[in-house]
Amino acid sequence: MKRMFFCLMAMMSVLTMTAQSSIYDFKVKDDVGQEVSLSDYKGKVLLIVNTATRCGFTPQYKDLEPLYQKYHAQGFEILDFPCNQFGQQAPGTIQEIHSFCTANFDIHFPQFDKIDVNGENAHPLYTWLKTQAGGGDIKWNFTKFLVGRDGKVIKRYESRDQIATIEADMQTEVNPVLSNMMARRSIRKYLDKPVEHEKLEIIVKCGINAPSGMNRQPWIVRVVEDQKLIADVNEVFKQENPEQVARDKDFKNMFRNAPNLICVCTPANGGGELDAGLLGENMMLAAQSMGLGTCCLGGPVRFLLSNEKCKFFLDRLDIPADYKLNYILAIGYPDEQPDAKPRDASKVKYIK
Repeated sequence: MKRMFFCLMAMMSVLTMTAQSSIYDFKVKDDVGQEVSLSDYKGKVLLIVNTATRCGFTPQYKDLEPLYQKYHAQGFEILDFPCNQFGQQAPGTIQEIHSFCTANFDIHFPQFDKIDVNGENAHPLYTWLKTQAGGGDIKWNFTKFLVGRDGKVIKRYESRDQIATIEADMQTEVNPVLSNMMARRSIRKYLDKPVEHEKLEIIVKCGINAPSGMNRQPWIVRVVEDQKLIADVNEVFKQENPEQVARDKDFKNMFRNAPNLICVCTPANGGGELDAGLLGENMMLAAQSMGLGTCCLGGPVRFLLSNEKCKFFLDRLDIPADYKLNYILAIGYPDEQPDAKPRDASKVKYIK
């Protein structure tokens, strides 16, 4: 009977985890017993830590408070959950714990009511955090979870891990330039909404201000806003590639379904590729910062250059004879949020 009870509890836990797939689905109690939804912290960078006031690691409060003060204005929060499960080192009420931390460490980040982090009474938030981080039970006080602005767990840290290590990992989240770089994904689904001309102007301005060797600026840029022009050349593609179009149930156009295009050209006799690459990266990052998506395309360029029926499209771009179409940036309002694909950090070596 007891075994059946625990099996039932395990099934209930799985069902709860399935229903609550985001950190913002959870609710917790604050230090005065009021229920708080973690959706209040949406878009913030979070460091979630289980604490204790009579632990050898309690002096970590001296490191956590400066970290909080340094990055709070950039959207960083520390969520403190006292836990008495490890050596009963968090005795007393939450009010007593809060008074102790305020008096001894002058903390200003929010503290929540005492919880269990392991076992059958573990708070669902911690069950979720452990699952997301791919680890087992919490080993001791001051275990920490870093959560990104998108609500996903970035990393778990054990009690002895240095605050400096956590701060280094935080940089790609709290620094707006770095977080913009890390958040950009190639977008292949777009809303049926053209990008405003004013935004395209800003994006191109950011592009042409990218570094250029000897300031030669060996590129030209053509921004296609003419929806009919895109539709007309797309008809050529559909006629020439009916099977490919039929296989793609989401097909709208040959430019990954984007409503606008930025065409980048380089000298016909070669060179300029590096400068054009820097130009394109600036534009893609600028677009990302403005809530737009992009995808760098080479396939459509090959089609346009190899099919005589596309000459009308190239003629409209008005490309000088001494330049050639190098790549196209599809750009528009995203209709998807793809996850990041893994990167092989082993390919990087530091020569010291």
